[in-house]
Amino acid sequence: MSDTRDPYPDALRALALLIVVLGHWVATLPRLEGGQLVATGHILDAWAPAGYFTWIVQVVPLFIFVSAAVSADGVRQRLADAEPHRHWWAERALGLARPSATYLAVLTAFVGIAFITRDGVLGPLNASLTVHLWFLLVLLGVQLLLPLCVWLDRRCGLWVSAAMVAGIVLVDLLRARPGEAAEWLALGQRVTEDHDLFAWVNAALFWLLPQQLGIAWWQGRLAGRATGAGLLLLGLAWLVAAVALGYPPSMVNGNVGGETNLLPPTLALLGVLWCQAGLVVLFETPVRRFLERRHLGRWMAMTGALGLQLYLWHKLAELPAAWLGQRLGWPIDAGMPGEPGFWIGRLEWVGLCALMTVPIMLAAVGFERYRRRQVPPTRHFGAIAGGGLALLLGLAAALALGAFPGALIGLVGVGLAAWLLRERRSA
Repeated sequence: MSDTRDPYPDALRALALLIVVLGHWVATLPRLEGGQLVATGHILDAWAPAGYFTWIVQVVPLFIFVSAAVSADGVRQRLADAEPHRHWWAERALGLARPSATYLAVLTAFVGIAFITRDGVLGPLNASLTVHLWFLLVLLGVQLLLPLCVWLDRRCGLWVSAAMVAGIVLVDLLRARPGEAAEWLALGQRVTEDHDLFAWVNAALFWLLPQQLGIAWWQGRLAGRATGAGLLLLGLAWLVAAVALGYPPSMVNGNVGGETNLLPPTLALLGVLWCQAGLVVLFETPVRRFLERRHLGRWMAMTGALGLQLYLWHKLAELPAAWLGQRLGWPIDAGMPGEPGFWIGRLEWVGLCALMTVPIMLAAVGFERYRRRQVPPTRHFGAIAGGGLALLLGLAAALALGAFPGALIGLVGVGLAAWLLRERRSA
């Protein structure tokens, strides 16, 4: 790759981010009674065909794929310089902890205001305001193992990815233990009805796989239109076959212990990864040329710089959007899919969320701009280990417990992490 910044990975991450944000808003279904918000539903529970659209909106593998690609050279250089990887990871963790602490602090303030004013909007959105933090946990986890993935790619190439795929398939087979032909034809049903601890091996294998493939792509091991088209066709065939074998069509269903391809990941989710990797490789040359010809690299880089802020804060926009929608009497609750006005209501809900995101983002970006931007990470192993653990536990608490009491508990952990992970001047 050239020394100048490549706009193609930035464009891919910007596209993935936009899909995630819009997907989250579309999936949230506000429910009103007597003009007041009383609950929120999920479009997957209300409209069965929505599961097939998740083949498009499940873009976390794409984000990890691209992030690993653009980080691989820096990690490889650090390995060559014999600099411990923990210093790089501490920088990444600190860069995530500080804005996350700000988000959880503001969310905690909203919880306090809601209790004082007894406004009923926050309650129905309680879980929705922290559910997106799961991605940050996954990203921190896979980046911790990025040096190992870079080393394995250098030593074994694509054989590492092949071994991971074989491991994912093996875990599903051990979960299902099919014997007769009828059991093989119902493989997906047998897999998703059993959620013992062994099944979570696939959580490590699957989320490391796009990272491994992203490194391979950056090193030129995945290239050419034929390779891209082959991966895309493989992915589509894989998804169709998985559904035919009884796997749920949805790739974002987060119901732990239910019919889910996500918690823990199943082999069906591999189909999404093949499609996304195939599209990246297939359109690499024409899209990169278009971006360079139109001089869009600067805009893509700017979008990428705002990515974490938008991801953190876009769910909070649902709070003022619901409050404003119920007071304006807009049809943000338009019944069920198929009923008159449902999709109009979806557009108005997404429009309100986008509108509310503007002032929230201006405030968040302005705050980050005027706070002390350059805070060097600590180089002490104990502080890095303690800060990393506090960060992971804080995010996990907020994710599991929702805005109340999760935001306050999570703020303690994430705030402690931000303090531990930064370099402190000696007296």
